[in-house]
Amino acid sequence: MPEPLQSWRGKDEHGGIPRPARVDVKPPANWRLEAVIATERPRSPSVSSDGRSAVFIQDRDTSDLWLLDFEGGVPRRLTTGRDPHPYWEDTQPVFSPDGATVAFTDDGWVCVVPTEGGPARRVVEAGSPGWVGNDRLVVSVERDRCDRLAVVAVAEAWPQRLAREHGDLDTHGDEQGAIVSPDGSAVAYVFVPHSDYSRYEVRVVDVAGGTVRALTGTPGIRDYALDWSPDGTTLAVASERSGWFELHLVAADGSGVRQLTAAEADFLEARWHPDGTRLAATRGRAGRFDLVTVATADGTVTDLAAGGVWGAPAWTAGGRILASYESPTTPPELSLVAEGEKPVAIHAPAPLAVVRAPYVVAEELTYTTFDGRELQAFLYRPSTASAECPVPAIVYPHGGPADCYGGEWDGHAQYFVDRGYAWFAINYRGSTGHGSDFERANHGVWGVDDTKDCLAAADYLRTVGWVDGDRLGIFGPSYGSYMALLSVTDDPGYRFRCAVCKYGDCDALTTWAQADRAGVQMQMRIMGHPGKRREDYLAASPVLRLDAVRVPILVAHGHTDRRVPFEQSTELVAELSRLGKTYEYVTYPTEGHGFLRVGPQLDFYRRLEGFLDWYLM
Repeated sequence: MPEPLQSWRGKDEHGGIPRPARVDVKPPANWRLEAVIATERPRSPSVSSDGRSAVFIQDRDTSDLWLLDFEGGVPRRLTTGRDPHPYWEDTQPVFSPDGATVAFTDDGWVCVVPTEGGPARRVVEAGSPGWVGNDRLVVSVERDRCDRLAVVAVAEAWPQRLAREHGDLDTHGDEQGAIVSPDGSAVAYVFVPHSDYSRYEVRVVDVAGGTVRALTGTPGIRDYALDWSPDGTTLAVASERSGWFELHLVAADGSGVRQLTAAEADFLEARWHPDGTRLAATRGRAGRFDLVTVATADGTVTDLAAGGVWGAPAWTAGGRILASYESPTTPPELSLVAEGEKPVAIHAPAPLAVVRAPYVVAEELTYTTFDGRELQAFLYRPSTASAECPVPAIVYPHGGPADCYGGEWDGHAQYFVDRGYAWFAINYRGSTGHGSDFERANHGVWGVDDTKDCLAAADYLRTVGWVDGDRLGIFGPSYGSYMALLSVTDDPGYRFRCAVCKYGDCDALTTWAQADRAGVQMQMRIMGHPGKRREDYLAASPVLRLDAVRVPILVAHGHTDRRVPFEQSTELVAELSRLGKTYEYVTYPTEGHGFLRVGPQLDFYRRLEGFLDWYLM
């Protein structure tokens, strides 16, 4: 009998000969897609002002808020029905100073919920809440395609513009990342002028008078990730002025900036200890994020726990640090860390089928691309691979492009490796974790030089004795999807036998006109305005050259995606159909940028499995 139509499945089309199922292929020995998708992600923890409890988000069938008491007991669910949110761009929930209320965002609104229990309440259509005392919030609202900070009373939410008196400062830009001073009298924030999307400057506004002062600001340099010192005199800032996002201390009165770290690493999410002598932070290099402390007197860095990926550190009443953690062999969890002690997982909700499954540890390596640059990559080898029995391989370019692959948990990779595929996750030019110069190496050549990095990955795999170089596929999400499409469009050598495009772009010009503001601003920062860089935009648009495609493509997209608009896959599939190419096309009406619900996730990865099994057999 045919499978009943699901409400979360939209289009289900193909061009060319329909792909049959592989009736001869058995499930992998140790991993199941159902278990991978059922792995919950606790994240974005925030600690109360007394340091005795935390609120965090847990991704499961929803992205609801949970409370955790450090004195013991199991986490308690605080909200219900919050739709799934992508963890890579969701906002952190925050306690009010008295701990009685938590503010968070949901569906474009700032909401509050009492920590003693009760229904959540919408306050104002806005984002990124922070508390100004116990009865007011600073929030971010959009006006005239700019983000603006406003203050609202929780009881009667009429937004009032926060930054009002700017003097000679540029005002055409976005006000982001607001942090309220300890006494509530001032708000520090990041200002991004629309004349220079690579310039992030630190500004401070007086809450009572609305007067703004700029503390930093250098063309082409980003200063962000702010935190106030306990005495309100200093801001910890991550600045890339040295070529990495090193920690700097910025005097709140404008008297100076002092570089605190010089480790050739990215120090993010810094949080002051209540005594002001040190900061907890994550230190990122090459895709891994360690948990460290940094002495504010001389910048001495003390390693607490190696990555994996540590995130959102916060000090507790007992002097320990609460943080999220995951690694290639550890599913997402929350841990407490103290200097000189092993981390203790206090909330690890992954199913035992995932925790106890055998993990393949990837080999970290470098390969050489077309211009002699060495690129970091991670190669997973299935147990069945040998020179006598070489296996097919998948090249996996991550999304972003300003992101990286390295220390995270990747259950999908483990599943496909258990199924018999080599998995080659690459950090092409434009990836983070290798310094600002490497991150900017794709500026102006978006979709051109980074595509050559993907093709070089295929060339490297052909030198690996246990990989079948004639059975290579490429698959990625978002920008990785765009890389996959370009790699089978702009490759006269036809290195890949198939490609999988998971909510990716195909046309740099039309996506510039269709995407949300964050997506467009990222594109402008990397590529400039299409009116001035038209030839570069055309070179970055594979939809114009799909006649060169000779391999099948699987295309999947969510209808509500605004980061990479759904119209991008509509345009791609229309051109593939016009040209008579072989493709599969599936859409999910309930999904945005990221397939987050169980049904669409399972449907997509089963399709991916069948697609790879057929075309790489």
